[in-house]
Amino acid sequence: MGRLFWKFFLCIMLAQVTATIGIGGTFWLKNRAALQERALDIDTSPPAQMAIEAASATLEAGGSGALLQFLSKMERLRVFAVDAQGHELMGRNVHPAMLLKARTLLAQPQSHPVVREAGGSDGKRYLLFLPSSERFRNAEAGAARDTLNAVTMSGPRGMPPGPRSGAAGAAPPRPQFERGPPPGPRLDSPYRTFIPLAAAIAASLLFAFLLAWYFARPIRDLRQAFEAASHGDLAPRFHASSKRGDELTDLGRDFDRMTGRLRHLMDSQTRLLHDVSHELRSPLARLQAAIGLAHQQPEKMAASMQRIERESERMDKLIGELLTLSRLEAGAVQGGAAQPHSEDVAIADLVHDIVADARYEAGARQVAIAVAGDAASADAMVTGQPELLARAVENVVRNAVKHSPDGGTVDVAMSRQDDGRQAMLRIAVLDRGPGVATADLASIFEPFFRASPTRHSTDGHGLGLAIARHVIGAHGGRIGASLRDGGGLCVEMLLPVKTPG
Repeated sequence: MGRLFWKFFLCIMLAQVTATIGIGGTFWLKNRAALQERALDIDTSPPAQMAIEAASATLEAGGSGALLQFLSKMERLRVFAVDAQGHELMGRNVHPAMLLKARTLLAQPQSHPVVREAGGSDGKRYLLFLPSSERFRNAEAGAARDTLNAVTMSGPRGMPPGPRSGAAGAAPPRPQFERGPPPGPRLDSPYRTFIPLAAAIAASLLFAFLLAWYFARPIRDLRQAFEAASHGDLAPRFHASSKRGDELTDLGRDFDRMTGRLRHLMDSQTRLLHDVSHELRSPLARLQAAIGLAHQQPEKMAASMQRIERESERMDKLIGELLTLSRLEAGAVQGGAAQPHSEDVAIADLVHDIVADARYEAGARQVAIAVAGDAASADAMVTGQPELLARAVENVVRNAVKHSPDGGTVDVAMSRQDDGRQAMLRIAVLDRGPGVATADLASIFEPFFRASPTRHSTDGHGLGLAIARHVIGAHGGRIGASLRDGGGLCVEMLLPVKTPG
């Protein structure tokens, strides 16, 4: 368990315990106030009425002394006898609110048998009432027995019992009522308060532990993933956490996508460095051979210089294409390279100019280039950099001419497509070359990729279609390739058309 787990755990636990104590304390105070208010009530139950009647009869028959003896014998029912000065017969404290409530009930027109004012044979008058108590309410079954026992033990008319005939000098046995077994231990208020509080705290601890573990686990996994990434291990680690749907899992999956992208970029960089080294090695080897031949055979200096010049131009072209590709990739990472110096470009005119130049070079191999387009495409305008757009379309057309057989035909078709959201200009370049394998259709747009049928049959570095893909993507378009029926390849470019107005 890490430090973050314990921080989560303690914070959640403290919040739960505080809430539990606060809510429990509120209910405890409320219940206590209710109990205090109920303790000041006057008992109106039938056992209370019977106790008041017995106390009144005892007072009327035997006076205050008999009443005192009667009250002292009662264990469950606490009958209060208050005189006019507010003094209780047995010296017990009487709450003023309870005394006021008893006098209020006595003053009402409707008589209440639970509150009675009675006078004794000695001329003293007392207000008799029974306060409500939880103990009495839980022991109503034994209340009547207490009253009858007190009356019996006080003797007839409330006086102590005298000797009976047949038992001279011996006190007669006092009849006692069976009280039954003593009541079992009651769950007093402190225990009733402590047990729910302890249960709530235990539940809070369990809940805090589970919640802290739930939060800390993905963060710990993410930390381990960062640690592994710092050592070069970019393998995905959160792809199996699809069952969780929280933000921490989304963060882990985003981290996986980031590391996947980094791994792809690092692999691409490594592959690019390998391909560039391979592409540069061949012209450098030929340059060294030409220089060596010039030293060994001075009479062939002219042929050696032509070879050196040709290889230098090839290296210069390769480096130029690499720089162009690097700038396009950097622009794509930074949000697009086609934003600065953008202007409206008439694509139809641009395509015709490119085709005219390509026809001049293709004439040596009797390769024809046919252009076709609908009326809507003739006026289509695309916002972007004309040099980059021309470079992309030219690379695709030259690639088609390069792979077309002698005497073949390259078709360039333009049309406008509108799907209701964005109007697109479609430029399709079709040839009848050897084509590529279906599995390689997406790979031909990668740098230095060469399909197996054309790996050794054509000149080039495999950067033309990669540059075209970056240019079209930077202008908000798409590029793709498909196989033609009957052989050949179709490269399709889609560019967003500027809407008028």
